Amino acid sequence: MAITMQQSAGQTPPAAQAPTTQSKFYCNLKALNPEERARHKKLSEKLIAARTAIVEADKGYEFQFTPATMTLAELAEWSVAVSKCCPFLDFHLHLENEGQLLCLRLTGAPGVKPFIRAEFQVPAK
Repeated sequence: MAITMQQSAGQTPPAAQAPTTQSKFYCNLKALNPEERARHKKLSEKLIAARTAIVEADKGYEFQFTPATMTLAELAEWSVAVSKCCPFLDFHLHLENEGQLLCLRLTGAPGVKPFIRAEFQVPAK
């Protein structure tokens, strides 16, 4: 996926898009139509560029933004699109600090953190 909906490196899901025994974390490349995919790509690029911080959590990662660079509506739209291709992710959106901090937390089942790290360009520590 690499946020632009390409498959995870080294994983080739079967044609029926059923989970493999190797990993249950992969993207359904047919979940978005071409128009949705183009919009998703644009929002994904903005999301990566606009992050002000990445916080590791027990079950995933939190990406932080300022509302001046990324809106709650954009994050919600992005989350809906990703939920179609990656239904195994859980999305948590928070507006904090009197509206000055916008947070997107991605979590999921045990083992999802390496997927998030790879697909959402989380730098190595």
